[in-house]
Amino acid sequence: MKILPLYGSIILILAAAAAEPASLADAVAGGKFSANVRLRYENVEQTGLREANALTLRTRLGFTTAPLQGWKAMLEAENIIAADGDSYSQAGLNAGGAGRAVVADPETTEINQAILSFTGGKTTVAAGRQRLVLDNARFIGDVGWRQNAQTFDAVSVQNKSLDQTTLTYAYLEQINRVFSDRHAQGKWQSNSHLLNASYGGYPVGTLTGYVYLLDFENVAAAAQSCATYGVSFSGTAKLTEALKLAYRAEFAHQTDYGSSVLNYSTTYYALEAGLAGKAGSFMLGHEVLGSDNNVGFKTPLATLHAFNGWADLFLATPAAGLRDTYVKAAVNLPAGLSLLAFEHWYAADSTGTALGTEFNLQLSRKFGKTITGLVKYADFRRESSANPNAQKFWAQVEFAL
Repeated sequence: MKILPLYGSIILILAAAAAEPASLADAVAGGKFSANVRLRYENVEQTGLREANALTLRTRLGFTTAPLQGWKAMLEAENIIAADGDSYSQAGLNAGGAGRAVVADPETTEINQAILSFTGGKTTVAAGRQRLVLDNARFIGDVGWRQNAQTFDAVSVQNKSLDQTTLTYAYLEQINRVFSDRHAQGKWQSNSHLLNASYGGYPVGTLTGYVYLLDFENVAAAAQSCATYGVSFSGTAKLTEALKLAYRAEFAHQTDYGSSVLNYSTTYYALEAGLAGKAGSFMLGHEVLGSDNNVGFKTPLATLHAFNGWADLFLATPAAGLRDTYVKAAVNLPAGLSLLAFEHWYAADSTGTALGTEFNLQLSRKFGKTITGLVKYADFRRESSANPNAQKFWAQVEFAL
């Protein structure tokens, strides 16, 4: 009776061996192409600036070899073009866009990723230009919303040898930012270390601890150098067959570090809780980025658009810090439509001064496995002259293969 299972195992082993490339030529022949094409219209109306209208097309093409004795190579290039490059400010790159609101999608052609990796057992080492997203991207992310993603010239190591545990380390030699390599702030030279450990074995959630030691050598970026030590816990607890309690709590401490000439020590914390079910979710949240010595808590490598409102008025934390109290609703509608809405209330952390409110709304739908369409809106209304009023609208269709 044990012969058949043994025979089946032998067949599977032989099949796997046959599928493994025997040479570099085989690894290339067995590789896979990837493609992503994203057409986006973005409109921005902002106090004190002329209206911006950006119609951009992002084309990203990549190729990844099949694994050869644990080795893989990946190359990805991208091109971003605009229908009218002077109808918006490309973060100061185009003289014709002077006086217009910024849309941080500059026209560019560049290598997005170029990675050589090796996997042995449950450890993967990757070297080269790569995307890195840790946790919810609050501190380390790829800024995937922008047409030109943020990437890192880095060496990264990920290990999953321990049960339900992921250990990640990365050394960052250069940050390739969304402004493109033509911009003075497009590349930051770096001597930075990332350590992240995540354990998902608890019945009610995942515990994550991290240390991010960021040291930027460019004179213009040195003030962003910082050391952050933090911990987070997120998960869900079943309330009924149809309803769950969802929650997230995070705390971090930050000081100046490396090339920074600042002198500060401050904290970050975030609390979010709500109900989630098949129809959608409703969450309440409160996030605080502290301040010390007139320096706000820094998140220079975050996917910032995902936090503190889609109008992007708080990409840099104000010197007095920031409190963001919000409600978030996600609803699964008929015909495959998904609705996401936020309402934010902002205040300075050290003074309590009200800064403004913001409403966000997004409607999206998938068409098959490769196409996604969305429309999106952000409306920020100031309560302090420190910020402008701003309204933004997006319409987008994306093909991904």
